[in-house]
Amino acid sequence: MDIKGKIDEVVNKVKSDPNFAEQFKNEPIKAVEGVIGVDLPDDVINNVVDAVKSKVSIDGIKDKLGGLFGN
Repeated sequence: MDIKGKIDEVVNKVKSDPNFAEQFKNEPIKAVEGVIGVDLPDDVINNVVDAVKSKVSIDGIKDKLGGLFGN
């Protein structure tokens, strides 16, 4: 399984689907497992959830900074 690819898939879904974003906010493990389609060990799923949260936050910051510089 390509974990990095799955993280990107979840990030894209969070950004594009407001209902999924709300589900991820309230029940991140359940939301990620729904996208991945596989029941992963707790340590792996927690790492995926943390990576998605980080990536969404970083991308949001980049978007805001880009607006400051006219990008």
